[in-house]
Amino acid sequence: MITTKYLFLLILITAGFAFILLYHWFSTKVILADKQLTIHLAEAVKSLTTDKYNAHYRTHTRAGNNEQLIHSNINHWQTAPAKVEDVTTYRNYDEQLVIIYNRVPKTGSTSFVNLTYDLCKKNAFHVLHINITANMHVLSLPNQLKFVRNITAWDSMKPAFYHGHMAFLDFSKFGMASKPLYINLIRQPLDRLVSYYYFLRYGDDYRPYLVRHRAGDTMTFDECVARQRPDCDPTNMWLQIPFFCGHHAECWNPGSSWALEQAKRNLVNEYFLVGLTEEMDEFIELLELSLPRLYKGAVSHFQKSNKSHLRKTKSKVEPAAETVAKIKESAVWQMENELYEFARDQFHFVQKKLRTPGRNVMQDFMYEKIKPNPNGAAKN
Repeated sequence: MITTKYLFLLILITAGFAFILLYHWFSTKVILADKQLTIHLAEAVKSLTTDKYNAHYRTHTRAGNNEQLIHSNINHWQTAPAKVEDVTTYRNYDEQLVIIYNRVPKTGSTSFVNLTYDLCKKNAFHVLHINITANMHVLSLPNQLKFVRNITAWDSMKPAFYHGHMAFLDFSKFGMASKPLYINLIRQPLDRLVSYYYFLRYGDDYRPYLVRHRAGDTMTFDECVARQRPDCDPTNMWLQIPFFCGHHAECWNPGSSWALEQAKRNLVNEYFLVGLTEEMDEFIELLELSLPRLYKGAVSHFQKSNKSHLRKTKSKVEPAAETVAKIKESAVWQMENELYEFARDQFHFVQKKLRTPGRNVMQDFMYEKIKPNPNGAAKN
């Protein structure tokens, strides 16, 4: 005979088992439903991104002229299949962008900088001029550290474009995790020297009423070379090499082979793009294609703007053939010209690789044969 006490205990145990069975049944239903929902979402995302990519591809293949080619490639990463977090990362890169243009004097830098100032409001970025005491081209050691830290940490100014007559400065030397993008323009060395010679005497059309250091001196460049005066000494051409070489003492030693080689290394390893003064239109086109966050619309604006060719020297006499031959005998001219030709070859190489050989179609790339399949887990 089962007593009331044992009967109550048996009922309690049976109810416990029933509760456990119901809990497991309900959990299994919820997990299956969640998995099914995940599969549907994954398929929807895949379909959406594929449709966007196909639409981009159709637009891209229809592009016929250069302007269409520019704008169909500028935002390619926004339409190609990618994870949402990858797109966000790309946008973060753009918003953290810092460009340094350590402009060499008399290379057309004023025209290019004014274009950038015109674009900064429209494209929402900051432009800052680096003004060093007494127009010195090299920063002191404490100022190097301050400058590097300031530019790296000044987030409220990003995206930013800094410009100034300053030699290249290696940010990695100061332990920075990220480095800015360096750009520059380079000019034929004798042309730059002759332009600067007459600029000091006659000024230019940018600030025509400003009296220059050699105002009143009417001696031509030919006469200066014939009399061996210091203003036309070939060592005055030693400027583009040290600007690319950097803050090392040897960079500023005219005729240094080490400085020339260091300048070449920096040009290919540390500079995002180095253009030619004589081909500034092409330089700006490359910037618009590569860095649309800052230079979207740059080509059209530069071609139409009245600021495209600023700072023309008011009076300049081209040197005679005998003068040119004499200048070219100097080791400084030969080294500076070697750097110029090195930069020219690199710039033309970059230009050539923009488009598919034999066709007016922009080069593109995509990812294929991705293993393991990123969608494989959703299909199981």
